[in-house]
Amino acid sequence: MLAFVPAAVLFVIFCVSVRKDRRRFQNAVLLGLAFLSLLPALLFQLRHLPGAVAVTVVVLLFLGPAVGILILGALLIANGLTMVRKEGRRPANLLSGLVGLAIYAMVALLVVVGTRGSPALDAVVLALVLLSLYVSFIFVCFLAYAFLYGRIRVRGDVDYVVMLGSGLIGGERVPPLLASRLEKGRRIYAAQLERGGRVPLLLTSGGKGPDEKVAEARAMADWLIDRGVPEEHVRVEDRSRTTTENMVFSRELMEADRADYRCVVVTNNFHAFRAAMTARKAGVNGQVLGSPTARYFWPSATIREFVAVFWEHRVVNLGICAALAGLAVLGVLAGTGA
Repeated sequence: MLAFVPAAVLFVIFCVSVRKDRRRFQNAVLLGLAFLSLLPALLFQLRHLPGAVAVTVVVLLFLGPAVGILILGALLIANGLTMVRKEGRRPANLLSGLVGLAIYAMVALLVVVGTRGSPALDAVVLALVLLSLYVSFIFVCFLAYAFLYGRIRVRGDVDYVVMLGSGLIGGERVPPLLASRLEKGRRIYAAQLERGGRVPLLLTSGGKGPDEKVAEARAMADWLIDRGVPEEHVRVEDRSRTTTENMVFSRELMEADRADYRCVVVTNNFHAFRAAMTARKAGVNGQVLGSPTARYFWPSATIREFVAVFWEHRVVNLGICAALAGLAVLGVLAGTGA
C-alpha cells in the first residue's frame, strides 16, 4: 500500500488547490502528477495477478499508447483537412493537421535514426523525445483539467452574466460561434429568473475592431434584445480588444455597480479554462462557463489554447525544456565515454 502514498498525497494537494481556486493552471499539473505517480503503484500490483492477465495488462499499458499515438496522428491530419475545407487556410486552422504530421515525422525520425550510430544524431533524437514527452504530459494535463473545469455548473444567484466577444461577420453580424456564447448566457439568465432569483444583468464585452462597423458588444446586445431580453437587463462594455481587457473592463463596470458582485463569464468550451485563468489574474469574482462548439473546430482551437497557456508560463516551461535538452546531451556523452 505504501506505493500508493505519493499518488494519494498529490491528489490531496490537488483537491486543496482546487478548493482554494479552481482557475489555477497548477491544478492541471497536480492532477497529472497524481495520475503519473499512480502508474508505478499499479504496475507493482501486477505481481498479484495471474501471469496471463498481468502480461495482457502490461501489453495494453505500453502498446496501447503507441497505437493510440498513430491513430491520433491520423485523426488530427483528417481534422486539419476538414478545417481547411470549412474554415479556410488561415494559420490557426492548420494547427491540428500540422500536429498530426509532426507525430508521424517524429515516428519516422526514430525509425531512421535507430539504424545509425551517430552520437550527435542520438543526442538530437533523445532531446526531441524528452521534449515531446514533456510537452505531451503538459498537454494531457491541460486537456484533462479543462474537461473537468468544463463540468462546472452555476450554483446560486449571480449578479452578472458576462459574455465575451469573438468577432463579427461583415463587421456587424453575430457569427454562430459567438451566438453559441450569447445563447448560453441567455439561458443562464432565464434559468435564474425561473427559479425566482434576483434579476441578473447580461454584460456583453467586446470593442470595435478596425474592420468592424459596430462594437462587438453592441451587436451582441442587439442580438439578445431581439430574442426577448429586456433592454434594461443588458449592459455593454465596448472598449476591450483582448480577453484580458474583456475581464478588466467588465470587472470595473461590475465593481462600480456593486462591490460584492458575483458573476459567471461565458465563452466557448475550448476557451473556458484559459479564460478562467485570465479572469483570476484580472481579479474577476466568478467562474467561466463554456458554450458548445462545432466538433470539427474543437481540436485546432484546443491546440491553440494550449499553445497560448504554454507560452504564458514560458519561463518555467522553456527552462524545463532547456534542462531536458541538456540532460539528453549529457546522457549521450556519458554513454559514449566522451
